[in-house]
Amino acid sequence: MKSILAIVASTLAVVMVAGLSLAAIAFWQINSSFKDSVDISIEGQEPPTVGPITGPVNILLVGSDSGGGNPAYGERGETLNDVTILLHISPVSHTAIAVSLPRDMFVPIADCKNGSPGTRKMNEALYYGGLACAVATVQNLTGLKIGYAAQIEFDGVIAMSQALGGVEVCVAKPIHDLQINFDLSAGKHKLKGWNALMFLRSRHGVGDGSDTTRISNQQLFLSAMMRQIKSADTLGNPVTVYALASAAAKNMTLSTSLRPLDTMASMALAVKDIPLKNIAFVTYPSGAGTFGGQSGVLPRAGDAAVLMDAIAKDARIEVASGAAGGGVVAGGQVDEPEPTPTGSGQPTIPPDDNVETVKLPSSITGQQATEETCTAGQTF
Repeated sequence: MKSILAIVASTLAVVMVAGLSLAAIAFWQINSSFKDSVDISIEGQEPPTVGPITGPVNILLVGSDSGGGNPAYGERGETLNDVTILLHISPVSHTAIAVSLPRDMFVPIADCKNGSPGTRKMNEALYYGGLACAVATVQNLTGLKIGYAAQIEFDGVIAMSQALGGVEVCVAKPIHDLQINFDLSAGKHKLKGWNALMFLRSRHGVGDGSDTTRISNQQLFLSAMMRQIKSADTLGNPVTVYALASAAAKNMTLSTSLRPLDTMASMALAVKDIPLKNIAFVTYPSGAGTFGGQSGVLPRAGDAAVLMDAIAKDARIEVASGAAGGGVVAGGQVDEPEPTPTGSGQPTIPPDDNVETVKLPSSITGQQATEETCTAGQTF
């Protein structure tokens, strides 16, 4: 769910270059489809103009557990942000970094429309003040300015995976999740629709059954999705491109800063030129702990500072070897697909530059998009 914005951005870029007439029709239709927008004003935030963004941007992506009112998901109770991802995109360093913040991590939540409860679990931010509160909470924790935000419901994951035609994942050990009644045998599976959603939601059938191992399984899925999105077949198909953008529009709530299509398109033109080796999915470092008598995880401030400082100075990051996380087992490296030709017929290749690379401590789990990992299934 974390790289959903990257998908939308990439697909909108392809719509733009696929033909002016198609772009005009698609933009008009998609623009009228967006669910809603949330007024989140960021001081000093300048919206991008038409053309690729010229500097780094930070976007918060939130996956809600509410079900969007769909009775198929049952009574959900409080609306919580069970998936919270900070996405950094830079056309300067040609880098994209998606940081998953554990839902059970204790963080300060303050100055939200439903109160200032103090230190609570990360996934309560949406309940206390919606998307704006989630943005404020992550800004306070990371020290990074967040100019854009988006929220997606369960149905959005289903619709986008269907539009993509499915995502192929590797399962090293079968998943048997009795809590959500989801089973998946060992081997390669192309998941879409309901099965894709269940794969991303599965907790008790992956690793040790914790939320942090579920995150590593989500990162596996997102890495595979990005490899597919960047492939020539996907990016060269205007029908798939339009279906993806339309599915996202109908199932997302956006900050007002992200609502204009030229803003998304500007990000798109930067995202599509980032090589897979420079795309990383990592988890905010934390360790088991308690607060106020509740069990959860506590931030590891020292290790987190290494990651946040790297993002703040727009460096590239390198995930430690073997740090893929407990929900997956390490796999092999995949070949970078050929870059997509531009309108001139020449491939778009980021320049060979001297951007700093920061090697992350082993406590920060994750993977580059070029690494194919496999799910470590489990039965509880």
